[in-house]
Amino acid sequence: MDPVTAPMLSDRNTQRLPTGIWVLGFVSLLMDVSSEMIHSLLPLFMVTVLGTSTTAVGFVEGLAESLALMVKVFSGTLSDYLGKRKALAVFGYALGAATKPLFALASSLDVVLTARLLDRIGKGIRGAPRDALVADIAPFHLRGAAFGLRQALDTVGAFLGPLLAIVLMLLWANDFRAVFWVAVIPGALSATLLLFGVQEPMTRRDQGTTNPIHWDSLLRLGPAYWWIVGIGSIFTLARFSEAFLVLRAQQGGISVAWTPLILVAMNLVYAGSAYPFGRLADTMSHAQLLVFGLLVLMGADLVLAWHDHWGVILSGVCLWGLHLGITQGLLATMIADSAPVDLRGTAYGLFNLASGLGVLIASILAGILWDRFGPSVTFYAGAVFCGLTILGVVVHSATHRTVNTR
Repeated sequence: MDPVTAPMLSDRNTQRLPTGIWVLGFVSLLMDVSSEMIHSLLPLFMVTVLGTSTTAVGFVEGLAESLALMVKVFSGTLSDYLGKRKALAVFGYALGAATKPLFALASSLDVVLTARLLDRIGKGIRGAPRDALVADIAPFHLRGAAFGLRQALDTVGAFLGPLLAIVLMLLWANDFRAVFWVAVIPGALSATLLLFGVQEPMTRRDQGTTNPIHWDSLLRLGPAYWWIVGIGSIFTLARFSEAFLVLRAQQGGISVAWTPLILVAMNLVYAGSAYPFGRLADTMSHAQLLVFGLLVLMGADLVLAWHDHWGVILSGVCLWGLHLGITQGLLATMIADSAPVDLRGTAYGLFNLASGLGVLIASILAGILWDRFGPSVTFYAGAVFCGLTILGVVVHSATHRTVNTR
């Protein structure tokens, strides 16, 4: 048992999460309102205003999201080296907020790409230290609930952002740039709330490993952690950018102003399911819950591949949101449980490095398949990767049980 969580186990009778977890959740909520106001409209802005191809959308989204995940390696490792999390997280949120005006000013794909990359670098800088900070603050027996709550509040922002975008697009006659300017406000509030609203545990400030990326440190992460990295990498190939959900919705005849409603629906389901499944992760087999989440994603891919009627698309998008609610907090909990306390930042960073490469490959591949063979083939390919991931989890679990019974 690690030294940060040990003192908390004496208080098992309380199920109350620390205030810092709630504040971190609202920080995520505000930034997601800002980001999703832009991201829910950005694919259509690129295609209809800037005249880019779907392949270009896939490239921009894949490169941006993978860069965010890969940057987490360095920020997570640095937070372990310094023994501090908050300062890096504040810087990451501030950088994300500062990039929002670039989207409103963009007149070419180059500017959009620059803004998207800088925005995702900010996300990458804050992601691993923030997740490690959640693990540091949360009681050991409530880690699943803590990650679930933060993810739920984050996702509330992820559906409020597109909802606000819809309202403003209707009020302002599809003025993309005006909506992008409004998104600057919640982004700035997010960084401010983190700066003044969260106190880092003193125990973290006195720790700090000498070299988190040293070979001995990587070995200390252990086989259980590296298995999670491997499974997470294959899993990421099955879940390409959500920009393709928006484009699929437009194919179903949904007007430009209303297409963000697709992300609203997805994130409503995501927000509603993240905390309950986070609590469930504290009481049941993580492998079984992960397989269930993968089956839900496979179902989403098959539904989205089947037909472009708006009702069918909405059903598939809701399943997509459910799988996110099941799996995202679960994977974060699995990493926290498997990694040493002084290497948590590095553990989250390396996991996201592997996932980042998967996002880049998946989104570029999805864009190419979409342009050459159509959207159905794109989603069928996602279902195939889901099946491969499920097979890996089942085989590993069966092998692990066999070894333990000998």
